[in-house]
Amino acid sequence: MTVRFFAAAAAAAGTPERVVPLASLAAADGYDAGTLGALVAHLGAAQAPPAPGAPPLARVLGRSSFLVNEVNVRDRTRPLAGGDTVDVLPPFAGG
Repeated sequence: MTVRFFAAAAAAAGTPERVVPLASLAAADGYDAGTLGALVAHLGAAQAPPAPGAPPLARVLGRSSFLVNEVNVRDRTRPLAGGDTVDVLPPFAGG
């Protein structure tokens, strides 16, 4: 699946986009394998130290909203599919 990072999430991830094989999403943090929660745990655990001045990705992920195929998803138990696109949207300031 494709994971796209925006704003502070891109800075913390060190890239605006990453391809994550569905098979790599093992059960983690109480979430079943292949779910949004497993993806969030995988991304936070697999990240190298952030660039100077960038927040740790795990911290950004904990505060972010997620779109799966352009639909807002709050339920981290939602199963994912190999062709999904997941957008990571950190909190934005302003209005």
